[in-house]
Amino acid sequence: MVVSHFLKWIYTARVSERAAAASALARAYINSDLPFEDRCAAEAALTLLLDDASSKVRLALAEALSMSHHAPLQIISALASDQPEVAALVLARSPLLTDADLIDRVAAGHKATQKLIADRPIVSMAVAAAIAEIGEPEACAALLANDGADIASLSFRRMAERHGHIAHVREAMVTDIRLPADCRHMLLVKLGETLKGSPLVMALMGAARAERVTRDACVKASVRLVEGTRTEEHGALIEHLRLRGDLTASFIIRTIAHGKVDFFGSTLVALSQQSEQRVRALLAGGQDVALQALFRGAGLAAPTHGIILRALKIWREVANGKRVAGVQEVSWLMLKELGGQATEGDLAGLVKSIHLDALRENARGHALAIAAA
Repeated sequence: MVVSHFLKWIYTARVSERAAAASALARAYINSDLPFEDRCAAEAALTLLLDDASSKVRLALAEALSMSHHAPLQIISALASDQPEVAALVLARSPLLTDADLIDRVAAGHKATQKLIADRPIVSMAVAAAIAEIGEPEACAALLANDGADIASLSFRRMAERHGHIAHVREAMVTDIRLPADCRHMLLVKLGETLKGSPLVMALMGAARAERVTRDACVKASVRLVEGTRTEEHGALIEHLRLRGDLTASFIIRTIAHGKVDFFGSTLVALSQQSEQRVRALLAGGQDVALQALFRGAGLAAPTHGIILRALKIWREVANGKRVAGVQEVSWLMLKELGGQATEGDLAGLVKSIHLDALRENARGHALAIAAA
């Protein structure tokens, strides 16, 4: 079609005809090797079509141009700001939109637009950070579901802080293998807070018991969380726990009772300011006097030293193949170190609770194994 004829024809053509012609002209522009003058004329005609009163014509342009690297930039920019059904194709697919373009549109705050951008085949770290910082929950959930999104650890933390109390966002985060360990802990805490404030839980337990039960559940879940945390993430998780006030002596004792010796070592490195190499060497084969000095440097109270040393020695033997033991046996021997079942006090109560939890867990596992046989 000659462009000059096209420009005269569009004023009398029906909408369906204009839409078909717009699509044909757009595809000819991006797919054909047009002479320079014809190319300039075609670009002018396509630009004029942006003013067409019918969204069907502009939608035809968007469908034809949205995935092209050779589309006119001014047309792509205009289509991206058009009404939602037209803009959606360009926002979701156009490779010509820069990070700055996408971030500006995220900042506009339209829920549908944010979700479209979060769903793009490739989302840069900068765009992901903008969505994490100001995006609606639906956009953040879409971003988390997008394998093509490059999400920084800080962006995960911002989404956890902003939307961790929302069930579908929380679920999307905890199933993402990229989620840092400290964010997992933050979500555990938010889940506990949500449950604690539930009217049903309050009615069944009362405020005080609900507080105690959810706190205990969060502590136990935090210990289990350590199991799935990579060594290189220990530092971030420990700092997160420390800032929240959750890196308590009781939590540390739970970690060593459960055999989390590597995490225990990372905790000692963070608290004692000793080198990682020295701490690892002491845990692997250090004498009691040197270990107690390390514990004091980390701020662990003297009454806890004996049971920690007892647990550490048992886990050493397990690691060296000299002994078979689990949490149940280790916690029992820790309790014996304190004087046995009759011993009173907060420390003894903590070790008893660890031992009873291990007994229940082992009994439950045994019952399930019998049922499955």
